Amino acid sequence: MMRRISALAWLALVGWLVAGPAQGQETPNWNRRTAEAVQTLQSWYDPGTGLYTTTGWWNSANAITTLADYAEATRSKRFNGVFANTFKTAQHKGPGFINDYYDDEGWWALAWIDVYDRTHKRRYLNMAESIFADMSGGWSETCGGGIWWSKKRRYKNAIANELFLSVAAHLARRAGTAEERARYLAWAQREWTWFSASGMINGDHLVNDGLTSACENNHGTTWTYNQGVILGGLAELYRTEHDASLPAEATSIADAALAAPALRDANGILHEPCEPNCGGDGTQFKGIFVRNLLALNEVAPKAEYREFVLAHAASLWEGARPPGKRLGLMWAAPYGPANASTQSSALDALVAAMELEPGR
Repeated sequence: MMRRISALAWLALVGWLVAGPAQGQETPNWNRRTAEAVQTLQSWYDPGTGLYTTTGWWNSANAITTLADYAEATRSKRFNGVFANTFKTAQHKGPGFINDYYDDEGWWALAWIDVYDRTHKRRYLNMAESIFADMSGGWSETCGGGIWWSKKRRYKNAIANELFLSVAAHLARRAGTAEERARYLAWAQREWTWFSASGMINGDHLVNDGLTSACENNHGTTWTYNQGVILGGLAELYRTEHDASLPAEATSIADAALAAPALRDANGILHEPCEPNCGGDGTQFKGIFVRNLLALNEVAPKAEYREFVLAHAASLWEGARPPGKRLGLMWAAPYGPANASTQSSALDALVAAMELEPGR
């Protein structure tokens, strides 16, 4: 049975995390804890494929992103060989990191942008640019714009378009010439203009899964990652064009997600509507939300976001299980089984906690 705590206990937990432990209690050492969880994640890494066993293609892209974020936070070059190996070896499965799904491509583009930021190796940025060029081929005027989810061109959904926006915004800020910057910025602005008017953001400021064939909100599940990727995309676009409406819109979505009953358990801990059986995809979603919430907090900080991250990191860490420090699908009891996807997702929260509590 899932453990329940009162609202007062939840507030006490948040207060403990923010103010620090009482005398005699251990201070959370997020640096140490995150290092242990990273070691466990890497136990699933297969050098022969450049991917992570127990999980899928796009999940491996997110694991590489998490690893790059951890390397950046710790100023470590330890994983540069992993990045280089995946860059070379994983292309045996997906040459150029291209396949039939534009969202899969977007995850890999963001991964290589993160790796570029860590290593400053131009080949990684070149790959992200190449992937984005393929993604842009998915744009159509059906429903007034936006890219398709897949190359079968049957469905326009939130995640593919959020990723398209985020990749374009990230590339604009890293472009080598003014012409390239303008081109990527134009794509990001074009995507956001369409997305914000598409109807996928509902009246509760939450993002539904996609559009119907009649180009209307399909009222599909408000997955946590759909609330997350848009935050990072808008934060990155704001860094380039400094339009105050962008973080304001992102904040309204983030605040709605943090308050949504459908995305919280009885203790206020984030959960996915599919839990406890999320297949191979939903296992990744919550970490993506937290990773992008951190990105928003960097341009539009709020005490609530910091408290949210630290409370969730503490809750999920309670569920760390041997061998190593395995972290399951759920971020509160009963936690559930672990694999490379659940581990990298939880690590997004631990890396965020480490960033928000440096030195611990």
